[in-house]
Amino acid sequence: MNTPSSPADAGPNANRNAAVAISYDESDGAPRVVAKGYGQLADTIVRAAEENGLYVHESRELVGLLMQVDLDAHIPPQLYVAVAELLAWLYRLESRDIPQAARPEIST
Repeated sequence: MNTPSSPADAGPNANRNAAVAISYDESDGAPRVVAKGYGQLADTIVRAAEENGLYVHESRELVGLLMQVDLDAHIPPQLYVAVAELLAWLYRLESRDIPQAARPEIST
């Protein structure tokens, strides 16, 4: 996978807004790219996420890398750390929003 070194190297879509949606199912092994697009399609992806209460994270660099992943493909191992950090942060953020009584009990 070739990665652009800067947004200017990303090709003709470098200055357009872009969006990538990823989904993670623990039984799937790795997150998957489930939607991606530029321009109006990117706006639609972001709007759909927001309307469904999903978190929207802005990272031009990560989006540029994820745009190179085929639709419905798992993210490549080179992006595991970046995506894992984002997902871990998101899980921590979501756990703060869940009332204590609604949190699952974890036995140690």
